[in-house]
Amino acid sequence: MTYLVVCSVALLASGLTFFSGFGLGTLLLPAFALFFPIERAVALTAVVHFLNGLFKLALVGRHADRRAVIRFGVPAIVAAFAGAWLLLQLTDLRPLANYYLFDREVRVMPVKLAVGLLLLVFAVVELLPYTREVTTSARYLPLGGVLSGFFGGLSGMQGALRSAFLLKVGMSKEAFVATGVVVACLIDFSRLGVYVPALLATGADLDYTLLGVTVLSAFAGAYLGNRYLKKVTMRGVQVIVAAMLMAVAVGLASGLL
Repeated sequence: MTYLVVCSVALLASGLTFFSGFGLGTLLLPAFALFFPIERAVALTAVVHFLNGLFKLALVGRHADRRAVIRFGVPAIVAAFAGAWLLLQLTDLRPLANYYLFDREVRVMPVKLAVGLLLLVFAVVELLPYTREVTTSARYLPLGGVLSGFFGGLSGMQGALRSAFLLKVGMSKEAFVATGVVVACLIDFSRLGVYVPALLATGADLDYTLLGVTVLSAFAGAYLGNRYLKKVTMRGVQVIVAAMLMAVAVGLASGLL
């Protein structure tokens, strides 16, 4: 059952998030957490996410918009550290609401509620008919990178904000996917300082067979996503991103994520 659930989630999430640019970690962590302690689930998710990012980089990296990577990615990485630092300062904030769901206490935190509402606005904008062809000038990429990185570091949902900004720059679907992959890999590299201690702390307890099969399942999902990319229109990508943004927004605002 463990292999079936985790590998199925990895396959489907990797394929879906190939287009959206975010969500693999968000979906895979709860799957691992069903069967392992949370610290081990975090370590397993980190490995799969990082290796899958490198695999996607090999598949589509050549299509990335290099200027966008630099102008968006560098400010995003720097701002992510600032957001993460601020998060540590806000740890004493009280939740706005508490409730129980399936015997689990759920807390609605102010920061996550604010980011969730922001993502919900992006999602609605993407779905409105008259905004389909609206684009943002590339000169705003550094600003988008700062906002994406800062709020991503603050909420842990950097990929969602990254996709929301890059989607409106007017790239082709190939460039949008590839640019998001490259920026995500750069951010993952910057997070290695956090991942490595977690992996060392739980390394002896990791299920390496499950980890290997899950990584291969994620690779298969990314491969299939790449195969179908040519058949998906840019509008299709926009709808997928909007749907994922809405799901993450509801999860954050409700305290489930």
